[in-house]
Amino acid sequence: MRMADFGHFTGPVALFGGPYSNFQALEAFAAAIGDMPAVCTGDLVAYCAQPRETVDLFQQKGWPTIAGNCERQLAEDQDDCGCGFETGSTCDILSSGWWPYLRSKSDSGLRNWCAQLPDFGVFVADGRRYGVIHGGVDEINRFLWPSDSDDALTRELARFEEHAGPVDGLVAGHSGIAFQRRVGRHHWINAGAIGLPPHDGRLETRYAILEDGEVTIHRLSYDFAMAGEKMKAAGLTQGYDRAVVSGHWPSEDILPSGLRR
Repeated sequence: MRMADFGHFTGPVALFGGPYSNFQALEAFAAAIGDMPAVCTGDLVAYCAQPRETVDLFQQKGWPTIAGNCERQLAEDQDDCGCGFETGSTCDILSSGWWPYLRSKSDSGLRNWCAQLPDFGVFVADGRRYGVIHGGVDEINRFLWPSDSDDALTRELARFEEHAGPVDGLVAGHSGIAFQRRVGRHHWINAGAIGLPPHDGRLETRYAILEDGEVTIHRLSYDFAMAGEKMKAAGLTQGYDRAVVSGHWPSEDILPSGLRR
């Protein structure tokens, strides 16, 4: 397991995940935060049409990130995204469309870059220490939802501290739905995803800002129509192209019942 130290920050820090090859969303995010430092929870490349452009912009900004399951699978040139979807689920079926496209757009340079990304990160912000994971500590593709118990989050925090020592909070991604919770002395922060809306019928995506130990969840407006058109032009019309212009996922069966429509 590779751990990276992302450094010390004073003042606000933007937390985000899941650009998902949505170049328009990443471009809007960069404009929204300006010179603010930012930390990413992975899955830069996934459902949308512009993986290379998205990674190029990300690299230009110099933001630190850990690997998501998509980066891990891409680095190893695997046949599937490794997202943790159940066989036969809508997500599993749809991934047979977008994953081959992503592989076809990924050269050895991109795969090598993905291979160098760390598994976990740590950083200090305003004197508090935070860890960064993608899904779960032992399972990169573990889904942890707002409806999950405190015990589930506490176990992840304990496992992270076994590897990295005490932290005040843990920043996670993968599920695509931003939420935060105080769990004992810890702060659990899922920064959400900027590349797809969180299945709430609104077209804005989500990111978080951490400042002085407090977190605010922000909506990100971007050129969703252009993102959708790019997907259609690329032949990515299995369902996620509709998600960017409807605010609802095509894969509701992945969600706990309480988060479905």
